[in-house]
Amino acid sequence: MEDEAFLAYVAARLGGLPAVQAVTLGGSRAAGTHRPGSDWDFSVYYRGPFDPQALRDLGWPGQVSELGGWGGVFNGGAWLQIDRRRCDVHYRDLDTVDRELAAAAAGRFRIEPLMFHLAGIPSYLVLAELAVKRVLRGQLPTPGYPAALRASAPAVWWDRADRTFAYAHDNYAPYGRLAQCTGLVAQAASQSAHAVLAARGQWTTNEKTLLTKAGLRQVDDFVAAATPDPDGLRALVNRSRALCRATLEAAAPS
Repeated sequence: MEDEAFLAYVAARLGGLPAVQAVTLGGSRAAGTHRPGSDWDFSVYYRGPFDPQALRDLGWPGQVSELGGWGGVFNGGAWLQIDRRRCDVHYRDLDTVDRELAAAAAGRFRIEPLMFHLAGIPSYLVLAELAVKRVLRGQLPTPGYPAALRASAPAVWWDRADRTFAYAHDNYAPYGRLAQCTGLVAQAASQSAHAVLAARGQWTTNEKTLLTKAGLRQVDDFVAAATPDPDGLRALVNRSRALCRATLEAAAPS
């Protein structure tokens, strides 16, 4: 099946599920940055009761979670094989989207832990997805980056990053604890990258290209050169922290 025919087929099947009002393609496939083996990331936007059993009943092989099965912000979804392609299907509650739109407009958000994410994910992720999606069925808003969120989010993220750097410097570096120290540096750099992008008013939907987008890829070089020597680990933390702070200061609106 050709790609456009595949998209039309999936959108029709997902769009026909009870309560679903829109279907989108996201991720690298929507951005045009995908590789031949990249997954296909779909989202179903529903309002009112949505039963994942209806998705199971479509008969596509894979795993389908219950609502809330992937956490609060991520809500839930499925890993499926459709036409021999690896596909993710995310559940997105339009009532939740409405609440997050209002919260972001007032500069409010929360950060949740999520497996495989160093910094966690912000609740405004659902808005970032809307900003970069390709709508396959239905209608959805395309939110701009709220001024209030741009004003509040950098300080929240940087506070987390700065405290993480400090903990690595004071509790792991002096004892040559290489794995833990470099791990916290990576976490703090990811938190800093969120701060930088928020200061620029730039949406991001995942951590895969987070450091690159923020201009913090040099942290790779600092980590690659790390050894268990306490002085070297302190230097690793200090260099990474200074780079992140300077990049954030440069991103701040003038």
